[in-house]
Amino acid sequence: MLHVRGTAGGTTLTGTLYERDEDPPTFKGAPDEDAPYVWICDSFYEVESGGSRQSIDGREIRIAFESPMPRGFDSRDAAIEAAKEHVRVQFVRLGVPSTEVDVEVVEVAEAT
Repeated sequence: MLHVRGTAGGTTLTGTLYERDEDPPTFKGAPDEDAPYVWICDSFYEVESGGSRQSIDGREIRIAFESPMPRGFDSRDAAIEAAKEHVRVQFVRLGVPSTEVDVEVVEVAEAT
């Protein structure tokens, strides 16, 4: 299992990439169980009212979350690249330039 973590503007977003032979969570909308790599992460965007308060780069904004959309991939490299891009895009949606998003991939042990 890998965590793909993006940090920018004083906040962090982390998603999980389940690898071959690991069991991703199952729920409505989950990808075909035959996908060897499954990426799951929140998606969010800025709203004018409602949502949750968040501080990004010293400014207070409100964000709304979308349901996580798991995605299945056939290769590890494709899954990691898509995960990195997903994390960057979430910050861009909040007005943070993608060049200011630091992304790291961290290998973690699967919880038992």
